[in-house]
Order: sequence, then C-alpha cells, then structure tokens
Amino acid sequence: MAAPMASPLTAVARAARLHPVSCSASTPKNPKHSPQHQPPRPSTSPLPTALVAAAAPLLLASLPPPDALAVGGELGILEGTTVALLHPAIMGGLFAYTLWAGYLGWQWRRVRTVQDEITDLKKQLKPAATAAVAVGAGESAAPPPPPAAKSPTEIKIDELTEERKKLVKGSYRDRHFNAGSILLGLGVTESVGGALNTYLRTGKLFPGPHLFAGAAITVLWAAAAALVPAMQKGNETARSLHIALNTINVLLFVWQIPTGLEIVGKVFEFTKWP
Repeated sequence: MAAPMASPLTAVARAARLHPVSCSASTPKNPKHSPQHQPPRPSTSPLPTALVAAAAPLLLASLPPPDALAVGGELGILEGTTVALLHPAIMGGLFAYTLWAGYLGWQWRRVRTVQDEITDLKKQLKPAATAAVAVGAGESAAPPPPPAAKSPTEIKIDELTEERKKLVKGSYRDRHFNAGSILLGLGVTESVGGALNTYLRTGKLFPGPHLFAGAAITVLWAAAAALVPAMQKGNETARSLHIALNTINVLLFVWQIPTGLEIVGKVFEFTKWP
C-alpha cells in the first residue's frame, strides 16, 4: 500500500524545524551579538542643498569682517610678507613703465608736429619763389644766374624731413598704444590687488594719502584711455587733455612713493615670511 499523504500542517511544522525564522519584533537572547540600532536617515532632496549653496555667499557677506575674513594667518602665504611685497615691486616697475610710455607718446607727437613745421616752412618759400620767377621773366635777355645756395628755410626743411623719417621708422604710434594698453590693464589690476591684499592681512583699509593717490591714479589711467577714440579722429583737445591727465598721473606717482616706502617698512614689521 502506498504511504498515507502527510497533512499540510505536518509539512509546515517540519519546514519550521529545518529552517527556523526569527521575528524582528522579538528581543534577542544575547544582546552582545545583536546588531546595533541605527536611526533612519533623513531623505535628502536636491532643492534644499541648492538653496544652501546659493545662500552661503550671502551669509558670509553679512558677517562682520573679523568673522568673515581671515586676518590671523588662516590664509597662509596670502597674508605673508612675500605676497605683500608683490604690490610695491610691481608698482615700482609700472612707474618706470609709465615714464617709458610717456616717452613713446611724445615721440609719436613729434611725428605730427614736425610735419606741421615742415608745412609752415614750405608756405614761406612759395612767395619767394614766385618773386624770383617774375624777375627772371623781365630779364630774359640776360644769362641765367648761377643756382643760388639754399636758404636757411630750405636747410631747416631738409633737417626736419630727415628727422621725421627717423621718427616714422621708430613706429612710435603702435609702441605707445601697446604700452598704454599694458599699463592700463596691469595698473588697474594691481591697484585693486594691493587694496585686496591689505584687506586680507588686516581686515580693513587705511584711508590716507597713499590710498587716495592710488585711487586717483587708477581713475586717471581710465580717463586717459577713454580719450583715445577722439584722439584717433584728430581731436586736438582730446590729445592735449590726454597729455595733461598723464602728466598729473606721473606727479601723483612720484608723490606716492614716500608713503609707499613707509608701508613697506610696516609690512616687514608686522608680517611674517613667507
């Protein structure tokens, strides 16, 4: 006979003995080997993260300077002597470069003024030449006179013509334009950089002659450059104003040197290498 079929309850009981199942709600007998309870992690949404990232700069900007800026060495070399000395070194080079750019501009101006002098001298020669032709027509029977020596005016014209040729070969127009562009870009950048370095090291700026003169020099650089389009169209007023602004710029530069050296001394006194 065939063996009687096991009841379903019997089969379930056998399976339970072979594969015991623990209930998650029951308390484990040995707490040492039980897994640690971990609280559920809050779900992160990309929207709050983006809001925090966008608001962070505004929060930093609203903090007072001692809390928002590093003035106690947190920025390392940016607050040290090395970076602080970059500004006076670069500005010293820019002062010499300003004089060089002024020389190039003056030479380019000489190209135009020499041509104007030559034109005026040639106008003086025309009446004299007309009078000589009239005298020669009245004395046609007489033999032609020997060629006269050059007049002082003609000699002056020849000298100025040679001078102008040399000036044109110097390409002073393009060289002055390039020097002015470099001076404007590097000068404005370093003016802002110097003030920013002071602010990083001390947490504030120091209103005084050096700061005000530096701001005026930066403004004069921009104002002189703004006159270039009018100068290229032949506006003599713009050219004269360009020269005047740059002359004031050089004078301010010279006047600013003593205060700059005084600040350099304070840099050595209050900052550390590097």
